[in-house]
Amino acid sequence: MTITRPAPLEATAAVAVPARWIWLAAWPVTAVFVLSNAATPLYALWQRDIGFSKGTMTVVFACYIVGLIGSLLVSGVASDRVGRKPVLLPALGLAVLACGIFATAASVVALMAARLFTGVAVGAVVSAGMAAVTDVAGPDRKRLGALPASCAMVLGAGLGPLLAGVLSETLPGPTVTVFLVEIALLALAFVTVLRMPVPRPSGAGGGAWIRLPKVPRGSGRQLFLGIAVFAPGITSTSFVLSLGPSLLSGLLGTTSRVVAGAMAFVMFLAATGVQFAVKGLRVRVILVGGAVSVVAGMVALMAAVWTSSVVLLAAAAVLAGAGQGMGQLGGLSLLNSTVPGTRLAEANAALNVGGYVPAGALPVAAGYLSDGVGLTGGATTFAVVLGVLGAVGGGVAARLGPARG
Repeated sequence: MTITRPAPLEATAAVAVPARWIWLAAWPVTAVFVLSNAATPLYALWQRDIGFSKGTMTVVFACYIVGLIGSLLVSGVASDRVGRKPVLLPALGLAVLACGIFATAASVVALMAARLFTGVAVGAVVSAGMAAVTDVAGPDRKRLGALPASCAMVLGAGLGPLLAGVLSETLPGPTVTVFLVEIALLALAFVTVLRMPVPRPSGAGGGAWIRLPKVPRGSGRQLFLGIAVFAPGITSTSFVLSLGPSLLSGLLGTTSRVVAGAMAFVMFLAATGVQFAVKGLRVRVILVGGAVSVVAGMVALMAAVWTSSVVLLAAAAVLAGAGQGMGQLGGLSLLNSTVPGTRLAEANAALNVGGYVPAGALPVAAGYLSDGVGLTGGATTFAVVLGVLGAVGGGVAARLGPARG
């Protein structure tokens, strides 16, 4: 039997909760996403000390995707049934465990385990955490709730590599200090979740607890449109994160962790800033803009590797970030406007499964291709494939996107 009591609870929360809590509720998402990319500038150190190829590096990166997708198969459903906090608190604990493994890693297996646990934690926050932000916003502020939830994700993803690059270059213990600081950030997130004014769960919903996440009947079109643009966007930023340091090394002849971290930070800063810039536009315009940014970014990437231009590589990173930011905001806005709160975490999980599958597979393929034919050939092939996917996504959004909203 379906229980309908949460509706008045959500309405009460919308009146009672101050607007500042909408942004505070996004902090756990930011804290976990700081961890998601904190290892990026440190791979050069581990590669030197442990010894592994570019292909192996992308496999380590892909373990994160495996953990994330595995988490999404259960965290969205669990969050909608038992509540946001019972999913978020264990996820934060697992993130702390991942920090400990990263700090003491002495093998590829340890790095893979740390990335796997990080992915599980991220899967929980992109479903339960981002839905919690919308819950706090309430039914009358759903469009507003999509902005801090989406910005928290990309801001954390950008702060992680910048923080890691700077701390590892300026403080002792380059692969330890970073994760000690991250544990402190996660502790603050733990306190935030404990105090977060989210409504009680309904316990509604049937079916298996572990399943491919889906949206309610009638919302499939919105999910498809979001994935069509979000997937190419997040795949382009995943490529920059996994192979960006190698590209920088080839173009600049530098292994500076600050430079690698700064490039990732600028990429996600663009993803954050563009969302504030376009928040008042129609969702269709946002989605088409995201697709155009991805295509332009892939053109810039090809030009960068063929001309050995650092400026063009930076432009490619910025455009990739803008593509992810707009695709993500557009997708979340569509779901927030059509999916009821009792199914929102699962809907968020479905959007991220659709985005992260290609984000894991294509960069790994590009990494191994680069081992065989060289980084220029691998990056070019990746850019062509993703550019085509971005163009298709833009065409779908332009043709089928919502005329209003």
